[in-house]
Amino acid sequence: MRAAIYGAGSLGTILGAFIIRKGGQIDLINHNEKHVAALRRNGAVITGTLQFMQAVNALTDKEMTGKYDIIFLMTKQQANREVVSFLKDYLAEDGVIVTMQNGLPEPQIAEIVGEKRVLGCTVAWGATMTEPGVCELTSSPDSLTFSLGSIFKERGNHFDEVKALLEMMGPVEVDENFVGTRWSKLLINASFSGMSAVLGCTFGEAAGDKESRRIVQKLIKECIDVCAASDIRIEPIQGKDVVKLLDYRNPIKKAISFFIIPIAIRKHAGLKASMLQDIERGKKTEVDAINGAVCSQGRKVNVPTPCNDKVVELIHRIENGELTPCHENVLLFK
Repeated sequence: MRAAIYGAGSLGTILGAFIIRKGGQIDLINHNEKHVAALRRNGAVITGTLQFMQAVNALTDKEMTGKYDIIFLMTKQQANREVVSFLKDYLAEDGVIVTMQNGLPEPQIAEIVGEKRVLGCTVAWGATMTEPGVCELTSSPDSLTFSLGSIFKERGNHFDEVKALLEMMGPVEVDENFVGTRWSKLLINASFSGMSAVLGCTFGEAAGDKESRRIVQKLIKECIDVCAASDIRIEPIQGKDVVKLLDYRNPIKKAISFFIIPIAIRKHAGLKASMLQDIERGKKTEVDAINGAVCSQGRKVNVPTPCNDKVVELIHRIENGELTPCHENVLLFK
């Protein structure tokens, strides 16, 4: 059984280090030659809420050979058509691509490799690459969990083997309503990642400041309303029913929701959105696949999404150099 993590940046490097640490075998693949060289030289150096070093097998995409039974896909969604078309040549006939990406990536991947060769996985923790070969775990150790499933009628190939590899890092919840799981992760990303990128702050700072928290609350509400109109049942996140906790229909429930938001995100308070990390590195973000996905579905079901629309607009302006991520951007929502 050959397995690989394609796009082994901060999250993928940490996942791979855990798997190898527990006796598993997996290749870490990244086009960043400096990162690969550092991994070969020093192993994976994990810092932050957990600290350890682990020798790993790292290679660039140019060095790939043979066929893989399992490929964990951890690149950005923008290049999915190109990346998955490339990976198809390295995927075994009964192999599976496990997309661990944000947004709703499965349909496009299935167009290229087929539904049976696609599984989805959401990640409940975050990390940052501080330098090549060094990755900082920014979430609490008790949040190192995964949700695994398929949005299609049949489970993808090698389901049990994929689950076993992930369990070398943390608990895996098998979700029959994986569309709902995707949307629960999308809700978190659209609200907290969106504001983290716009304001240039961590999740905890976005939740702690009352002005930005009001916008986070509206972003969450828009996601919940879009799902309700789409007959999508949002799944709990790490056992917490986000709809019951954060939805509101009256001023009292709205006040309770506002109070709960910083408590709900406390395990991930130090997390910096990957979109903000992309901005800091001069790269394009996944905002169209995150907040943009909420806006797109909202238009389909006639649910307005003004705050998500604004996040998309502001992040594109930041990408284009018209704005910089800062707290003053909160005023642009008024």
